[in-house]
Amino acid sequence: MGTVTRGTTNPNRLRRMDRWIAAAYGAELRRAADPVAVDLGYGAAPWTAVELLARLRAVAPRARVVGVEIEPARVAAARPYERDGLVFRHGGFEIPLSRSPSLIRAANVLRQYDEREVAAVWQRLCARLAPADPATGSRGGLLVEGTCDEIGRRHVWVALGPEGPRTVTFATRLGSLDRPSDLAERLPKALIHRNVPGEPVHAFLRDFDRAWRAAAPYASYGARQRWIRAVRELSADWPVTDGAGRWRQGEVTVRWEALAPRG
Repeated sequence: MGTVTRGTTNPNRLRRMDRWIAAAYGAELRRAADPVAVDLGYGAAPWTAVELLARLRAVAPRARVVGVEIEPARVAAARPYERDGLVFRHGGFEIPLSRSPSLIRAANVLRQYDEREVAAVWQRLCARLAPADPATGSRGGLLVEGTCDEIGRRHVWVALGPEGPRTVTFATRLGSLDRPSDLAERLPKALIHRNVPGEPVHAFLRDFDRAWRAAAPYASYGARQRWIRAVRELSADWPVTDGAGRWRQGEVTVRWEALAPRG
């Protein structure tokens, strides 16, 4: 179920997303009885699935990865890369697994879809996630859906649980950034057409640029210090959910409700 994507992929393209997943969700993966992650729509080459396995196992040694692609030829081409903990399957948004995964990563998959289709895809994928378990304190599985540039310097993604969207994360190689609103071109499909006056995401990026300009004196200490100062100022008016440890990585995460499209 779904549409064949262009399949563009590069080694290390999704490192920022993977790094965030490992930090934000590693504890949940360690708690899971069978921590299975899905790399949905990995593309014409299996590099992102191979890298996801290595990065997840650094924080959750029992993690397994299933690469899922709707194009059968891509699945056949990936099969030689299978190993302990890594397999490839033909499929799409239905997620062809016999059990509910702990994680679904869908990077650059919805870029070609119409904005009106996003909510239904999110709902379908969230319904496939492992459910919350109050007995263990688990909030359930995680869907991470977003977009990045071809070499992974700029990336924006939404994190969703079984209940729906939770947060939006902006991540960048700080040396490549002129101003935070440069990230607008990598907004996920649910937000990219909403970067217009009157929409929350537009106001957020406007305020981020303003904080970035105000933090210009910190540029003499490097782009990282300027970013940290700008995010600290931004957090006075926006519900930033992370702290300086993540900001130092060129990231900032905001509650979904603050940026959700109006209407």
